[in-house]
Amino acid sequence: MKRRQFLAATAALPLAACDAARTIDGGFVGVSDARGHLLRAASWPAPATTRRTRVLIAGGGVAGLAVARALRLRAIEDFTLLELEDSAGGNSRGGEVHGVPCPLGAHYLPVPGDSAHEVQDLLEDFGLRQRVAGRWVYDERHLCHSPQERLFIDGQWQDGLLPVQDVDTKTLADYQRFAQLVQQASNAAKFPIPVANRPLAAVHSALDAITFEAWLDQHNLAAKPLRWYLDYCCRDDYGAGIASVSAWAGIHYFASRHGFSAPGDEPLSERDAGVLTWPQGNGWLTQHLIQPLGERLRTGNIIVRVAAGKHGVEVDAFNTSTQTVERWLAGHCILAMPLFVAAHVVENPPPALREAAARLRYAPWLVANIHIKAALHDRPGAAPSWDNVIYRPDMDGSSGEGLGYVDAKHQSLAAVPGATVLTHYRAFGIAPERRKNLYEQPWSHWRDVVLGELSLPHPDLQEKVTRMDIMRYGHAMSTPVPGTRSSAALRALQGPLPAPWQRLHFAHSDLSGYSVFEEAFTHGHRRGMALA
Repeated sequence: MKRRQFLAATAALPLAACDAARTIDGGFVGVSDARGHLLRAASWPAPATTRRTRVLIAGGGVAGLAVARALRLRAIEDFTLLELEDSAGGNSRGGEVHGVPCPLGAHYLPVPGDSAHEVQDLLEDFGLRQRVAGRWVYDERHLCHSPQERLFIDGQWQDGLLPVQDVDTKTLADYQRFAQLVQQASNAAKFPIPVANRPLAAVHSALDAITFEAWLDQHNLAAKPLRWYLDYCCRDDYGAGIASVSAWAGIHYFASRHGFSAPGDEPLSERDAGVLTWPQGNGWLTQHLIQPLGERLRTGNIIVRVAAGKHGVEVDAFNTSTQTVERWLAGHCILAMPLFVAAHVVENPPPALREAAARLRYAPWLVANIHIKAALHDRPGAAPSWDNVIYRPDMDGSSGEGLGYVDAKHQSLAAVPGATVLTHYRAFGIAPERRKNLYEQPWSHWRDVVLGELSLPHPDLQEKVTRMDIMRYGHAMSTPVPGTRSSAALRALQGPLPAPWQRLHFAHSDLSGYSVFEEAFTHGHRRGMALA
């Protein structure tokens, strides 16, 4: 299929999907934007109840859960975790559709490197890795099964996500040149995960000063297949493409984990480490973090005010069950929430918090869980994989909003494929109008958009879908735009604060300027372990 035919066929798909889609059940699920928007209220009633706790953790995402685990490791049991939603886990929650477990957000964790020793210890604690004959071995039941990923391009599937079908010599040369540049950057300075409290090397500062797109222009890397792939990678990890994220972020994606292999290159041995995944995605991890908390975890609580004092912290929270404001008096408060929210609820916020919140940009996401009653017919080429991506370049060569889908039953050992849930992701970039559009459009609009896109490789999808649950994240993740990695304000929030804020502490992936499990967990763990 030629590119013009491809684009014309794709544009017609949503219209063709409409009639068949009318029989599909579903709706919006998960996080409540209305609940979060209650923070805009001009005033709140006086507290009806006063409670006390030694440590108040504000936010039940990965960072907040990591704080709670760290406190328990230190035998500090007098703490309370307040979470806005009805379930904890943040962007790493799991759910189910018609009895099939599936992710509601993040769906995998790369096998962590040695710089992420806090995450390594967590995985050992959960029985996911152990020493065998002197070397670390991961439980294969939790490693992503093969085949892992494939790309639908020119009417067929290929192994891997880097386009290799009929690419010209210029594209191959750009692949090889980019691989060399990534290796040169890695040699000049390490790109560790997590980045927390790591010194900023000169090469990092230079890369952080410009967009990834500008850096590619500087190096004359113009091949559209390469730019599509890099744009896809940035949207997948950061929520926005090469025109928005910094060159540091673009290089970090590869240099921090698996490098970049041009076609024909021998991959490094460490690139074969793989990823950990579960039917419910990273919800498997957060559920294990939640289980020991019991009544110390209180969901459905909207924190509306945090006031730091010399001898303690006052935290007012609106309890959605009782419809009353409760006041918590705590020795310390750990704010494990997005920084723009923290800046809104903290009275007289520290200057570093105001500056960091003003700097950060957030990308909205959509996650659609699509239940199908029978296995889909497949196109020629690579076999069905865990991660399935569609090569759909826009006229400017970008990857577009859709990021493909993962199969919730890929880890199943069933010999014959059948009913399953396909989890589709869309990243909208950082333009404010896209966030507005995400919430203004009805469920039926997004249903048709998703069906239209995924019907290109799967024409029988519409007749096999029974339900589509759609999750909207208005501020899913902070996006590392130029200047984020170099932010002195973000570094300041990672350490002790001066009076009168010395009893306030911050723990969130925002402190790293981008959102992945390792960053969130490490910030939470270190903050919990360092608490006086």
